[in-house]
Amino acid sequence: MAIDPVAFAAELIQCPSVTPADAGALDRLQSALEGLGFVCTRLPFSQEGTADVDNLYARLGTQGPNICFAGHTDVVPVGASAEWQVDPFAGEIREQALWGRGAADMKGAIAAFVGAVSQFIDARGTPDGSVSLLITGDEEGPSINGTRKMLTWLQENGEIIDDCVVGEPTNPDTLGEMIKIGRRGSVNGVVTVNGTQGHVAYPHLADNPVPQLAQIMAHLSQASLDDGNEHFQPSNLEITSFDVGNMTTNIIPAQAQARFNIRYNNHWQADTLDAWIKARLDEAAGPTGYELTLDHTGDCFLTEPGAFVEQLSAAVSEVTGRQPVLSTSGGTSDARFIKDVTRVVEFGLVGQTMHKVDEHVPLDDIRQLNDIYRILLTSYFA
Repeated sequence: MAIDPVAFAAELIQCPSVTPADAGALDRLQSALEGLGFVCTRLPFSQEGTADVDNLYARLGTQGPNICFAGHTDVVPVGASAEWQVDPFAGEIREQALWGRGAADMKGAIAAFVGAVSQFIDARGTPDGSVSLLITGDEEGPSINGTRKMLTWLQENGEIIDDCVVGEPTNPDTLGEMIKIGRRGSVNGVVTVNGTQGHVAYPHLADNPVPQLAQIMAHLSQASLDDGNEHFQPSNLEITSFDVGNMTTNIIPAQAQARFNIRYNNHWQADTLDAWIKARLDEAAGPTGYELTLDHTGDCFLTEPGAFVEQLSAAVSEVTGRQPVLSTSGGTSDARFIKDVTRVVEFGLVGQTMHKVDEHVPLDDIRQLNDIYRILLTSYFA
């Protein structure tokens, strides 16, 4: 029997699964999938210093090809709860929209995919291949005990994914506008300059690190990284913090520290970008020098347009009448991990209200997304 994606999305929203809590969301999902014939495996992971996280891998079929839907049941906190027009965990329908935390990001998409699979089975029976779901409870959190560890488990247990759709909300304003076929990489940097503390009236007895750090960061941020290319916008560097921790007006601080982030395209690899950063800092550094730490939180990747991307694009166009743009814009997602094991694209709902007060999504969007996923499955196994 086919699953109503709107009703199922409301059920998932009613589980207050704020990272890392599950609050029954995975239980509801597992029950629905097992009712469709999926074999479900719960994958709880933990690590010292982090919260325990529950995850779910479900598979229908044992043969290839295996098309996977990846996503997350965890959601961000509701924020200013008094400003919500509705109970954020009631899954309320009003004004032809489903309201609640996770409606757009991304319980609505999970429900749409489950609905699509149920309709596919009703119409055609079990697929000539496999359908799987890779669902984590740690996407909105530190992403330590979720998708990355699940992918390791899959490889260790001989599970092969041939193609993957991540159900993140990819559309800026209207369903059908955009498919993500890649993402820029992200690196966070911290530059520290040490000096000698002293009284501002006696600067010759101190060594002020602030002017040197300002000079270094100006030299770093004023450089153009690249001009972008066919699939990627230019890489950009943003200074996110400049701090000396000084609450007084008459002390030269002993240390100054700046933080920055670079979102980079496929002109760069992690090692070449690190070398560029260090070269720029060396050019501007004075005799005191500097300290640098770099943390890469996601690699740049691109899924070259091909048969799988074309099948998804055709499904989007058939349902919405729009030809989606193939984009690499936006922030990071768990696709940055999945790209290491298979082709991956992202397509979900409209992201206008994700993470906001009064998060909601039109009912028609959920139903149309259900239809897009169903048509994709049909063409994939044609």
